[in-house]
Amino acid sequence: MTVRLNHTIVPAKNKKVSATFMTEILGLPAPEPFGHFLAVRLDNDVTLDFMDSTGDFRPQHFAFLVNEAEFDEIFGRIRERQLQYWADPQAQRPGEINHHDGGRGVYFPDPDGHYLEIITRPYGSGG
Repeated sequence: MTVRLNHTIVPAKNKKVSATFMTEILGLPAPEPFGHFLAVRLDNDVTLDFMDSTGDFRPQHFAFLVNEAEFDEIFGRIRERQLQYWADPQAQRPGEINHHDGGRGVYFPDPDGHYLEIITRPYGSGG
């Protein structure tokens, strides 16, 4: 049996703003409408389906595994936009990059306060 994540719903105050931010910062194709969602398709065919939410919602965490060149490109866009970023999920190391498992990683917020992360090595992979 093969089990793979297909999609997950991401609540947003404004789905267009949040989905567009995600695609622009990660260098992905523009989000596509799907019913009342805006779908961001990742390279492994998983979609993040952004949905307008009028109530309060708990921010979620999304970690993206990227290669070294992609990390440089994404991190460049983070810095161009002057976004806050941290080396740790507790935001105790502002303006730093971590080097877990011999790679690089950084955390940063999206417009709705979701906690995004880019890493170049999966956690626990050694290094």
